Amino acid sequence: MNRTKNAELFTEIVLEIFKLNGLLNTVGDNLTKEYGLSSARWKVLGAIYINGSAQTVSQIALKMGQSRQAVQKTVTAMIKDGFLILIDNPNHKTAKLVTLTKNGSEAYEELDTKQIEWSNACASKFDIDSLAKTIKVLNEISNDFECNEDAV
Repeated sequence: MNRTKNAELFTEIVLEIFKLNGLLNTVGDNLTKEYGLSSARWKVLGAIYINGSAQTVSQIALKMGQSRQAVQKTVTAMIKDGFLILIDNPNHKTAKLVTLTKNGSEAYEELDTKQIEWSNACASKFDIDSLAKTIKVLNEISNDFECNEDAV
């Protein structure tokens, strides 16, 4: 069976996203290094900070598109390092809520400032219509995958 032209382009997009993901992780690791964090840890801070309230590990994993086990491992390490704490969950007896410590909030806010400077510099190289179209298509792909997880 041969790929359609659309399938060929879609495959190229997927491969480019894989490459970009690796590059973004490297950039993120460089931005977070001075705080004793990594891209993975920064993502966890962001998932909680942006949500504005404590979340379960499962909720964080869903938001990040990661496995619960991978996020649990990261959360456990971040608790030991003083970025996160667990609090009781009034809606569940055993699934604790993860929230930021003062240190975690401060680190996220400082990193957000660095990320704004970095993203402004990167974004200046592209026109707004191209960026808007790109996010629209990526959102459509993500939404399709979320709705059809068992399609493969």
